[in-house]
Amino acid sequence: MNGANQSRVSEFLLLGLSRQPQQQQLLFLLFLIMYVATVLGNLLIVLAISADSRLHTPMYFFLSTLSFTDICFSSTTVPKMLANHILGIQTISFPGCLTQMYFVFTFVDLDNFLLAVMAYDHFVALCHPLHYSTKMTHQLYVLLVIGSWVTANLNVLLHTLLMAQLVFCADNVIPHFFCDITPLLKLSCSDTHLNEMMVLTEGALIMITPFVCILTSYIHITSAILRVPSTKGKWKAFSTCGSHLAVVSLFYGTIFAVYFSPSSSHSAEKDTVATVLYTVVMPMLNPFIYSLRNRALKGALRKVTGRKRFCV
Repeated sequence: MNGANQSRVSEFLLLGLSRQPQQQQLLFLLFLIMYVATVLGNLLIVLAISADSRLHTPMYFFLSTLSFTDICFSSTTVPKMLANHILGIQTISFPGCLTQMYFVFTFVDLDNFLLAVMAYDHFVALCHPLHYSTKMTHQLYVLLVIGSWVTANLNVLLHTLLMAQLVFCADNVIPHFFCDITPLLKLSCSDTHLNEMMVLTEGALIMITPFVCILTSYIHITSAILRVPSTKGKWKAFSTCGSHLAVVSLFYGTIFAVYFSPSSSHSAEKDTVATVLYTVVMPMLNPFIYSLRNRALKGALRKVTGRKRFCV
C-alpha cells in the first residue's frame, strides 16, 4: 500500500448504537442520565473522602482514585457520542480517533490496576491486621497509584503507535459509538498480525496479571475469614469485600468477553453491549456499590450533601 491509499481515510464514521431515530432519542436521553449520574456520583465520592479526615486511609485513597478514573473514563466516550447526536455529526478525525482510543484504554488499564491494588489492600487489612500500618505505608500506596498510571500509559502508547502505522483504505465505517481497537483492526487494509499478537500477548498479560493477583488475594482472604470463630465476624469481613468483588466480576467479565474470547463468538451487537457495560454502566454503578454497606462513607456523603439522611 502506498501513502496515497493511506491518505484516503482522514476520518472515520461512528455509527453509534442505533440508526432508528426513535431509538436514538431514547438512547441519547438514557446515556445523558447515566453520564450525569456517573460524574455526580463519583465526584461526591472524591469530595466526601477529601473532606473527612477519618477517611484519609489507603482504602479510601484508592477508592477516590478509582472514582476520579471513572469520571475520566466515561468522559472519553459519552460526551462525544452525545455531541454527535445533537450536531448530527458522526465523523471523527483519524488523529482524534487514535487519541480517543488512547485515553479509553489508559483508563481501562487504570481500573484494572486499581482493582488489583484494592484487593491487595483488603488482603493486608484482613490477613495481617496488626502489621497493616507498617506494610501499607503512605509511600507504598502512593507509589502503587503512580506505578499504575505510568504502566497504563506506556502500555496503551505501544498499542496506539502500532495502530498509527496501519494503512486504512476506502472503508471508514466503525459500527460502534467510540474508536475501539477491534473494529479499527478490522478496517485496516494492511497486515494487522503484529497488532493482534500484541493485544493477545502483552495486552493479555497486562490484564491477566492483576486479575491473578486479585484471585490470589481473595484466596488468602477467604482462608483467613473462614478461621474467624464468630458468624457475625465472618459476615462483617465478607461484606467488606463484597462490593469490590461485584465490581471485579462485572469489569473482567465484560473485558474478557470482548477482547480475549474466540473471534468466532464475536458479533457487533454482543461486543457493543459488553463495551457499554464496562465504559458507561460500570463507572455509574461504582459509587452506589461501594457506598451501599459503608457507614463511614455514607456519613461523609451526608456532610458533603448537607442532608440528614443518605439513602443509596
